[in-house]
Amino acid sequence: MATRILRTLVPMLVAVAAGALVLVLVVREVAPHSWSGTAFATATPAPPFTGLTDDAGNPADLAAQEGKVVVVYFGYTSCPDVCPLTLSRAARAIDALGDRGDDVQLYMVSVDPARDTLDRLGEYLRHFDDRFVGLGGDVDTVADVAASYGVFFEVQPPDDTGFYEVDHTATLLGIDRDGNLKVIWDPDIEADPLQSDLEELLG
Repeated sequence: MATRILRTLVPMLVAVAAGALVLVLVVREVAPHSWSGTAFATATPAPPFTGLTDDAGNPADLAAQEGKVVVVYFGYTSCPDVCPLTLSRAARAIDALGDRGDDVQLYMVSVDPARDTLDRLGEYLRHFDDRFVGLGGDVDTVADVAASYGVFFEVQPPDDTGFYEVDHTATLLGIDRDGNLKVIWDPDIEADPLQSDLEELLG
């Protein structure tokens, strides 16, 4: 009797287990990605980098990066805390992608044109990742590009030594392979969830 029951139950259990596995795989395939940042509901073309220059001295051309995932950050090299922490996390996230990280381009637009020469920008960013590129321009040009991305910045009065900080929106902005703004991340996002979102953008 027991043997007969086992003969009946075992195939049933195997079938149930197989069905559950198929269901899990299907759910993974069709379930929408849970973004760690704030995703745009509709396709929104990313604003161009009009008037900016990259740290190699070339006119910045966002359109030339179509087919890649682009991450845009507005910051400055003298930033004492938020910028280096955010860039470090971004570097770890991109590095964790392995070879796919070559299809992610991070740009930092300097909000401190007075101090951030192109050479200084390039040297600073290479400390985080050789693939990171700095963008600079005069203050009016940077302000126009920043505004097009919904970014605010303001230079603060200098202290007794002449050092000053720049208050700025410190979010990371993700652009998909088609050149559309896709997601905005808080500056304190950790490397692992950022990596997961970048993998989704890479497809």
